[in-house]
Amino acid sequence: MLKTISLGTSVLIQGAFVRNLPDGRVTVSVDGTEYSGKPVQAAA
Repeated sequence: MLKTISLGTSVLIQGAFVRNLPDGRVTVSVDGTEYSGKPVQAAA
């Protein structure tokens, strides 16, 4: 499943979901590299 996360105020990353972290962040994998950030809410 694809997830989009936010790193800072203007960087968004979309990748394969890896795991939820205890502090509310989400980890995604892009080309073998894992990134963690705040999940982006779906638009209504």
